[in-house]
Amino acid sequence: MLTPYTNHTDSPRLVDPASLAFQSLLDKFAPTDATVLIVGETGTGKEVVARYLHHHSQRRNGPFLAVNCGALTESLAEAELFGHEKGAFTGATQAHPGWFESAQGGTLLLDEIGELSLSLQVKLLRVLQEREITRVGSRKAIKVDVRVIAATHVDLAQAIRERRFREDLFYRLNIAVVPLPPLRQRRDDIPLLANHFLSLYARRLGRPARRLSSDALEALQEYSWPGNIRELENTLHNAVLLSRDETLMPAHLRLIGYSEQGFTAVTDSTLDSFLRQQLSDHPHQLFDRVVTSLINNALAFTERNQTQAAALLGISRHTLRTHMANQGVIKGRRKAMGHAPVSLASFAEQERELRIGYQKFGNLGVLKARQSLEQRFSQQGISVLWSEFPAGPQLLYALQNNEIDFGTTGEVPPIFAQASGNAVTYIAWEPPAPSSVGIVVPRESEIHTLNDLRGKRISVNKGSNVHWLLLQLLEEAGITLDEIKVIYAPPKYPLTASDYLSVDAWMMWDPLLSAAESHPDLRVLVNGEGRVRNHQFYLARRDFVSQNDDIAQQLIESLQQTGLFMDSHRHEAASLLAQELGLEVSSVERALGRRSHKTRAMAFEVIKEQQIIADRFYALGLISKPVRVRDAVWQLPSAVTLSA
Repeated sequence: MLTPYTNHTDSPRLVDPASLAFQSLLDKFAPTDATVLIVGETGTGKEVVARYLHHHSQRRNGPFLAVNCGALTESLAEAELFGHEKGAFTGATQAHPGWFESAQGGTLLLDEIGELSLSLQVKLLRVLQEREITRVGSRKAIKVDVRVIAATHVDLAQAIRERRFREDLFYRLNIAVVPLPPLRQRRDDIPLLANHFLSLYARRLGRPARRLSSDALEALQEYSWPGNIRELENTLHNAVLLSRDETLMPAHLRLIGYSEQGFTAVTDSTLDSFLRQQLSDHPHQLFDRVVTSLINNALAFTERNQTQAAALLGISRHTLRTHMANQGVIKGRRKAMGHAPVSLASFAEQERELRIGYQKFGNLGVLKARQSLEQRFSQQGISVLWSEFPAGPQLLYALQNNEIDFGTTGEVPPIFAQASGNAVTYIAWEPPAPSSVGIVVPRESEIHTLNDLRGKRISVNKGSNVHWLLLQLLEEAGITLDEIKVIYAPPKYPLTASDYLSVDAWMMWDPLLSAAESHPDLRVLVNGEGRVRNHQFYLARRDFVSQNDDIAQQLIESLQQTGLFMDSHRHEAASLLAQELGLEVSSVERALGRRSHKTRAMAFEVIKEQQIIADRFYALGLISKPVRVRDAVWQLPSAVTLSA
C-alpha cells in the first residue's frame, strides 16, 4: 500500500478514510496512460504519489524522472526540458537530451508546474498534444513516448484568472485529478506514519528502536502539521537523532507552540498583537529582551547545543555566539595578541578557545562525538567550539579568515590555501588512503574506461584531493583539461535526477564514495590506487600554534588516542559517525576500513610528496604562484613529541 512521502516496501497500511479515498483513485488511474494532475499542499507527498502511479502502470520497467519546474532557470529551462544541440548556446559543447527524451518509455513528473513560465507553457502544451519535442538549436521533431504527471501546490484556477497560467494547458492537464489531502485531515494515519519513520531512522542511524509515549503521540495528533508529512518525517528524524532515550516524550519532538499544558496557538496575528502590546507597555530594550528569549529557548530546546540552536533559529553559529557574548553568557572572542606584549601570567588568566573546523568523518568526527576533548580541556579553562564544513577548501577559507583555529583536510586544499596567502601550518598527518577517492558514473553510462572521459562533464570540488586525482586520471588517459568540461561543485550524495542530466561523472571521496558503491544506479569507474596517495593533514593558523603550542600538543595526543580507538573499535566508531552523516553504518564502516587513523608527525617524505603536487598545480596554472611546503610545517617545540 502507498505511504505518502516514503517509498519503502515496509510502509504501513493506511486506515484514514481520506487516505483510502485517494488510494482507490490512484488504483484506477495507475494502469492508464492518462496525464494526471496531483494537487496538494507542500509536503503532502506528491512525488511519492507519482512514483506509485508509475510503479503500478505498464511503464514500471521504464525510467521515472522528476523535475522541479520552479527550480529551472529561465535561460536554460527549455534546453533542460527538451534538450539541445551542440553549439545551440554558449557552453553547449555537445548535444544533450532533455528530461522528456531521458524519460522515454517511462514517466516524467513535472513538479510545481504552476511555476513554469508562460512561454514554456505554450511549448509544453504542444508536446502534450503532438507527443514530440524539438531540441534547442534544431528543427527536427523527435517523437517521445512519455507519460506526464504534473503536480502543484498552487490554485491553478486562480493563476488562470491572474494570467499566470494558460487555460488551454490547464484543460490538457485536468484530465485525471488527484486531490491530495493534508495531514491534518488524515489524523488516523499519524500513529502509523510516526511508527514507520521511527523504525526507519533508528535503522538508518544505527540507533536502538524508539517508541512514542502516550503524551507524545497525543501531541503529534493535536499538532496542525503545516508542513504535512515532510514535517512529520523531519520531526521524528530529528527526535531519533538527538534523543538518547528510547521513549520519546513531547519535549523531544520540539513542536512549535507545545508546552506541558498542551498547544498554544501562535499565529502571526497573535504574535504581532503581543509585540504591539509590549511596545506600548514596556518599550525599553524590547529588542534585546526578545533576542535573549529566542536564544535562551533555542538553547534549552537543543540541550545547549550551539550548532543545533543556531540552525533552529535560522542563523549562523557565529551570529549566535555573538549574541551570547553580548548577553554575557560566554566571553567574547580573545583578540589577536600580536600587537602588544602580554605577560605569561596575564595570558594564563585569560579564558582560551580552541575553534575546530571539521567534516563529519575521520578522527575529528569521532573526537567530537565522544566529547573527550571537552573533558580534557574543561579543567584548564579552555572551551572547545566546533564548526562543520562540507569540504577542505571551505574549511581553509574559514581558517584564513580567523573563523577557526584548527582543522583537517586532504593533501590539495592546503596547497591552494598557501598559494592564496593563507598562513596555514601543517601540524600532523595520517597514512595514505588511495582507495578512499574515486570517480563515479551512472551504472548504465557509456563511460567504461578512462579514455571515455573525453568530452564528458565531470564534477569536482576545486582544490580538493579528488581534484588532484582527476588530473592524474586525465594524464593517464592522455586527455587534456581542454578536452573535458570541469564543473566545480561541492561533493553531493545522494544524487538527484537533475544531477544525472547535468553531469556525466562525479569525483568523490569517503564516506560518500563508499555509500555510492552500494547504490544500484552507480558504479565506481576507478579509485586512487596506484595513482594518488590521498594523505590527510591536520592544519592550524600559524599565529594560533605559536601562542598555544600546549593546546596543539594535547589536541594531537587526543587525536592519536582517538585513532587507536577507531582502528580497534571500527564498528563502534562507524556507528558514531553514521548518526551524524545520515548514512548506513555498513557504508561508513567500509570507508573506515580503507585507511589507518594513526596521527603522525610531519616527515620529509610526505613534505616532498606535497611539494610535487604543488609544483604540478602551478605548472598547469591552477594556482597563481609557487608554494614552498616546508615553510608551512610546524616546528615542534622540544617538549612536544609525536610518533612518526
